[in-house]
Amino acid sequence: MNMQVTPVMEPPLPRGLSEMQLPIVMMRDILLKTIFRKNVNMVSEIAEAICLPIQVTQELVDMARDQRLLEATGTLNANSGNEMGYQLTDAGKARALDALSQSEYFGAMPVPLAVYREQVKRQSIRNIQITREQLTRAMGHLILPDSLLDHLGPAVSAGRSILMYGPPGNGKSSISNGVRDALGDKVYVPRAIEYSGQVITVYDPIVHSAVTEIRDDPTKLRRAKRFDTRYVCCERPTVVTGGELSLKMLDLVYNPTARTYQAPLQLKSTGGIFIVDDLGRQEEPPQALINRWIVPLEEGKDILGLQSGEKFEVPFDTLVIFSTNFHPNEIFDQAALRRIFFKIKIDGPNQENFLKIFALVARKKGVPLNEGALLHLLKVKYPTINNVYANYQPVFLIDQMIAICEFEGIPYQMSPELIDRAWANMFVKDEHIVK
Repeated sequence: MNMQVTPVMEPPLPRGLSEMQLPIVMMRDILLKTIFRKNVNMVSEIAEAICLPIQVTQELVDMARDQRLLEATGTLNANSGNEMGYQLTDAGKARALDALSQSEYFGAMPVPLAVYREQVKRQSIRNIQITREQLTRAMGHLILPDSLLDHLGPAVSAGRSILMYGPPGNGKSSISNGVRDALGDKVYVPRAIEYSGQVITVYDPIVHSAVTEIRDDPTKLRRAKRFDTRYVCCERPTVVTGGELSLKMLDLVYNPTARTYQAPLQLKSTGGIFIVDDLGRQEEPPQALINRWIVPLEEGKDILGLQSGEKFEVPFDTLVIFSTNFHPNEIFDQAALRRIFFKIKIDGPNQENFLKIFALVARKKGVPLNEGALLHLLKVKYPTINNVYANYQPVFLIDQMIAICEFEGIPYQMSPELIDRAWANMFVKDEHIVK
């Protein structure tokens, strides 16, 4: 049974310059810079380049003509529906060059921050209601206790912060990725936003997976509804950081050459998931990282700063998942722990689930099970580590046995001897090395 996902409301098309809510000089300059840089000369081409409807683009073009910055070429292009061509006047070229010296940004017209806030509300991560079936399906490749889904489901549906903790190698990262897969719907990511006359680029093809554009069917009486193409329709974004995360990465990035800003990671993840993996391995102490997130997590807004020192608020609409191998009490004070809404312990499997995982991995990798080898593993090897099972161990052991079989030139198999050889690579014996 396929779950029906309610589609996110599309950002509406602006119908005129009066609806744009951008400084008029900024729009005019982006128009001139785009014509100059992209060498486009027909309104349809210009409209596509600046991602605005044709009627709004025509208003901009007419305004630039009134200011003697653009002129009609006097020729109609037969290949483009007899469109009139336009070109920059000498004054227009001079203005374009002057504008480029102030900011290299051209192309898609930015979305005002206030307008973007409204779209964030329409597609909020907190609007999602996830079902047990959706979560189970997304986690289908993992063998997890039912009790884990009991805790995880409400946490994801609440769209609040989650701390997953427990011993390493038990799938905290895989579970985080499964949460991402369970969301399943789309959001609209702005190519750039504008605040106080500054452009902040948001859409990032490394972070955002654009959905293939659906072309209008000209045979239909009613053509498909179009949305504001200053946005890109994407899968809900997922940003994954690990030991490399620093506080600096959560600030606006200023490009002094282009004189534009790039959105920090948490702004790029708006409407999606931000995973902080291996918390406690970063240069900054976990407490400092958590302190940076306190206001966003509690108030649903983040505070960023421009080069000028001016601070401003942006929406914070992100499911933050912290994952650590440390016990929370070792790395956080109680005030910080109170601010993380859900705490979920991810333990290793019991013996029954360990065997299920082992059999599943063996079948997938084409290694026949051997009762003697399994008994040797459970009765001889695991007692040496107090029968502590971890989810990574079946994959590790089976991959080791495959590597040995390939080296020895024998069919894939398992035996007590192969178990011993594989086991020897899973742990390093404590010993003093004489230097």
